[in-house]
Parts: sequence; structure tokens; C-alpha cells
Amino acid sequence: MKEALKQPYDIPLHDIKPIIEVQEYSFYYFLGSLGLGILLISAIMYLLYRWYKKLKSFNLRVEYKKQLDALDISDTKNAAYALSHYGEIFEDDTHQHKEVYTELSVLLQEYKYKKSVANFEDETIVLIDKYRSML
Repeated sequence: MKEALKQPYDIPLHDIKPIIEVQEYSFYYFLGSLGLGILLISAIMYLLYRWYKKLKSFNLRVEYKKQLDALDISDTKNAAYALSHYGEIFEDDTHQHKEVYTELSVLLQEYKYKKSVANFEDETIVLIDKYRSML
């Protein structure tokens, strides 16, 4: 009777295949996607850094333009020096800038290098306003 009970368990099964080893690549996929993500984030951060740096960079032409716009022409001597100094950077922009700056420099010579100077003449003030508006 014991043999009858053992017999069903000893029957060989032909439908079940043995366990085989399956290659697992999910860890490598995870590492690859993690590396790609880090690379993408660092590229975005680098581009944002460059954009911010360009945004905050010092531009001499913009600063000189602000100085010329804020120039007080009632202080004749200092205004003459400032116009000569700040206007020089814009001299080579166009042919008109060069002509107006050259004419303005000639007119400003009489207001420099003296201890006391008179106020600007009307012709000089008109030329200064013209030069400012050209910028």
C-alpha cells in the first residue's frame, strides 16, 4: 500500500522544463538612465550659468551711455571732460558719430585746461544734445 502512494509522485513530468538562468539588464538600464539624467541636468545648469553670467556682465558702452545721459552740463568744465572721455567710445560707430564727435571735441577744447570757464554756448549745447540723441 505504501508503494501505491509513492507511485504518483515518481511519475516523470514531461511538460515542465528545468529552471534556466535569465540575463537581467535592468540594473544597467537604471545606471545608464541615471547617468544620462545627470548629464542632462548638468548641461542645463551650465547653460543657465552662462546665460546668467552674460546677463550680469559689465558692458562699458552701456555704462558710458548712462553717464552721458546723466551728465550735468551746468558744470561746464567737468562736463567738457566727461563728454570727451565718455563720448570717445562711441566715436567709431558710424561716420556721423565720428563727424559730430570731432566737431564737439573742437568746441570743448576752449572749456578744458583753464582754471575758470564760462557756461556752454548755445551752439555747443545744441551739438551736445544732438550727440546724446545719436547714441
